[in-house]
Amino acid sequence: MGESDQILSKVMKAACFLMLCICCFSCGKTDNSYVPDVPVNFQAPLSDPRLSVLSIAGGAVLINGYGVSGLIIYHSPAGGYVAYDRCSSYQPEKRCAVTLDNPTFTVTDPCSGSKFSLTDGSPVKAPATRSLKMYVVSVNFNEIFVSN
Repeated sequence: MGESDQILSKVMKAACFLMLCICCFSCGKTDNSYVPDVPVNFQAPLSDPRLSVLSIAGGAVLINGYGVSGLIIYHSPAGGYVAYDRCSSYQPEKRCAVTLDNPTFTVTDPCSGSKFSLTDGSPVKAPATRSLKMYVVSVNFNEIFVSN
């Protein structure tokens, strides 16, 4: 075996060792930058006193005990309903629950100051860059259902 073969062999061993290290140290890391998926199955009659503000377009209500940090249900001026998780999309691992602004066109993350539009959940004030997690809403026979 010549000197150049020995050098090549050492370079190949070093490259294999480096690749093994990269694979070992990059495995097992999870991306915590998204609001986690949790089962949501909320239903209530629209006549429920907690939902009375939803009788007016532009009304919004906070519902605790569902989703990651609770739900926001919003009666859009266009006539439909939308629902979001209250967990801010900015550093969601902190599980910071957004609060309703007055008027109720936006919500604010009290931890970071980020603001989100209730129309589509998109961020309207930094540092957030991702929209709020949206849920499916349906209304049947004066009963509202929020699920994922």
